[in-house]
Amino acid sequence: MVCILVLEDDQLFNETLEDFLEEEGYAVETAMDPYSALEMSYKQVFDLYLFDVNLPYENGFDLLQKLRQSGDTTPTIFLTSREDKSSLSEGFEKGADDYMKKPIDLDELLLRIQAVLRRQIRQERISIGEYSLDTAAKTLYLDGKTQDVTKKAIELLLLLIQAKGEVVSSDEIKSRLWAAGQSASDGALRVYITQLKKYFTENIVNVRGVGYRWAE
Repeated sequence: MVCILVLEDDQLFNETLEDFLEEEGYAVETAMDPYSALEMSYKQVFDLYLFDVNLPYENGFDLLQKLRQSGDTTPTIFLTSREDKSSLSEGFEKGADDYMKKPIDLDELLLRIQAVLRRQIRQERISIGEYSLDTAAKTLYLDGKTQDVTKKAIELLLLLIQAKGEVVSSDEIKSRLWAAGQSASDGALRVYITQLKKYFTENIVNVRGVGYRWAE
């Protein structure tokens, strides 16, 4: 199921979006401030972000910039009351995929969500050596045949690749791959590392006592 994170500080509109999207078959998590949204993005992998721009503490543009700098490529639609072209430009420069001006027509929002997700699926088929990875379906292929890799292991693989050779600590991996309340032991992490090493023996590097990194 596609999971969407809604960041909107107007409680009534936040609840309206949540109810509408859930009725359309999406799983929805909500936040009312950027700090909560950032924390949630570390605890769970989302398929789409819907971000308001004018928020308490910092704006949605700055939040998305932080996420993009951390390697988070989750497609993002901004919902905003801003009218000026400079704001529109800033949103796309920070990594937005689409932009809607308030008041929001919910039927149009649904069409835009579907379009962004379709583009993401087409763009996120990547090659890793002799393998092909569909990051939307979280499936690994070899010569068109599905490989026996769990979705959690695929999420770990993407996290390491997105770090571009930097070491990702075990604690960060556990916070990103396991939601709050889920068991995230070192033993469970090693199980997924072992899965990946069957396919990418030379690429998965264990940095003892720290974490793991991806080596090209």
